[in-house]
Amino acid sequence: MRKNRIVRVLVTLALVAAAIGGIAAVLQKNKQKNAAKTAIVSQAGSDVAVRVSTVQRRQLEAAFNVNGNFAPAQQVNLASENAGRVTRVLVDEGSFVRTGQTLAVIEMDQLNIDVESAEAAYQSALRDQQRFENAIKSGGVTQQQVDQVRLQATTAKSRLEQARIRAGNSSVRSSISGIVNKRMVEPGMVVNPGTALFELVDVSRLKLAVTVNETQVAALKVGAPVQVKASVFPDRSFTGNVTFIAPKADAALNFPVEITLAANPGNVLRAGMYGTALFDFPQRAPSLVVPRTAFVGSTASNQVFVLDSSNVARLRPVVAGRTIGEEVEILQGLNEGDVVITSGQINLRDGSKVAPLK
Repeated sequence: MRKNRIVRVLVTLALVAAAIGGIAAVLQKNKQKNAAKTAIVSQAGSDVAVRVSTVQRRQLEAAFNVNGNFAPAQQVNLASENAGRVTRVLVDEGSFVRTGQTLAVIEMDQLNIDVESAEAAYQSALRDQQRFENAIKSGGVTQQQVDQVRLQATTAKSRLEQARIRAGNSSVRSSISGIVNKRMVEPGMVVNPGTALFELVDVSRLKLAVTVNETQVAALKVGAPVQVKASVFPDRSFTGNVTFIAPKADAALNFPVEITLAANPGNVLRAGMYGTALFDFPQRAPSLVVPRTAFVGSTASNQVFVLDSSNVARLRPVVAGRTIGEEVEILQGLNEGDVVITSGQINLRDGSKVAPLK
């Protein structure tokens, strides 16, 4: 009985050893196959897969449109220059006013008293000056005393002029010709220096405020004519000129530009309306163009990979021109028919073997 158990154990061990040997042989065979496949893949994968594009010569569309808002050519916020009570308000919101027109009157009683007091002080100083100048001839006063009374007379005259200016400022006058957009004052109000009184706008001439990117701003010049459309008048066209181009970009890296309209017939356009500036430029000769993606890193790098006849990538310096949409004008460095690499550049260096994808 014991002998039979020993035999069964030995048979089991032999079967287990045979199974282990078979598994080891299969694994070794698979390893050899995988190594062979890896070698083949490694050999085939030495060429970097890339996408390419052929350099073409085309006519670039340089015209572009940008949207913005109309703003008044002039806008003035008038404030009180003196403290006092408003006795009269002579205009309402919507009233048209001209330069120099009186809009409101501030109580002048105290100001008139100040003028009278300053006038009396000045006349007294003049009399003192005359008396001292006569006295110096007889030796009754010194030259220093004469100089002092002359200075007092000059100071009194300055104070009188200041009082007269303050009294004149009691009438609030318009500094531009335009329309009263807001009236923030009523008769009887007590105002202090700096109190807001009126907001005046001149809409006889309007400005269209827009922003353009760095490529677009390079094509603009102050004084250039521009066609302008208003969203509320789609069938009408207005003419204007570029009057301002910001020397510095804003936080969004765009450049503010202002276009002043030549006229606003009937004041049909109002500040705050939406408008579109239509920038058009003379047609230029066809240019060599490549996709923006052809540049290594960005267009600022001025480097592209060119595919030669042996499917080898060659790094070539170029000079980029205008960027129109997704295409870039090439001024120097490439010829028509050259093949540039547009994707996969991150894996390339000068002289890399590549495999163009269809």
